[in-house]
Amino acid sequence: MGWYHLSLVCLVVTACILQQFSPAFESLYEGRILVVPLVFLCAAVTVHAGPMLLLAFIGGFLWDAQHVITPPLEELRGNPEVYIDPNEDVIFGYSIILYAMMGFFMQGIQPLFREGKWHISALLSGLAIFLYLSVEYLFITFVRGDLVLTRSLFLKISFTSLLTMFLCPVVFWALYGLAGLFHHTISYEGLTATRRGAGD
Repeated sequence: MGWYHLSLVCLVVTACILQQFSPAFESLYEGRILVVPLVFLCAAVTVHAGPMLLLAFIGGFLWDAQHVITPPLEELRGNPEVYIDPNEDVIFGYSIILYAMMGFFMQGIQPLFREGKWHISALLSGLAIFLYLSVEYLFITFVRGDLVLTRSLFLKISFTSLLTMFLCPVVFWALYGLAGLFHHTISYEGLTATRRGAGD
């Protein structure tokens, strides 16, 4: 593991701290930016499967641990960042599995990212967030034993996904900076070809 990978671990930990200060936007059905999943998804597309799984473990563990150390109100159980009024909490560690699933999804689009199409990676990060929240909700309803999908919940998940997706370019910019600092290559064929064309 190189310095770039260690910097990603620090970035995930920092994102976990920043998540505590992420506000909910009342005009957007209480949607908010999910900083930890955002950083993880963007980082996952820049590394191989091994470091990605390590980040999934750390990110998922911290995501669950912060709700154990500072447990939410009873009406905010489940994922307090998104869901309201699940009757029972979910199993500690479930986020690690969901993060790994998201990570493998992002690994699947690495060829596009390696061609310099980071904007497609950003769009698919939003889709990954939406799928993550949807699967998490299904998991919660499985624990509760019922399924209640309301329009406001759907809009909350959608706006949360969109808000998170909009910050992907900022995170990718930060990752490129870290990669340059620690001499880790995440700029690939498309960007290289563009530079060569400009030089010609």
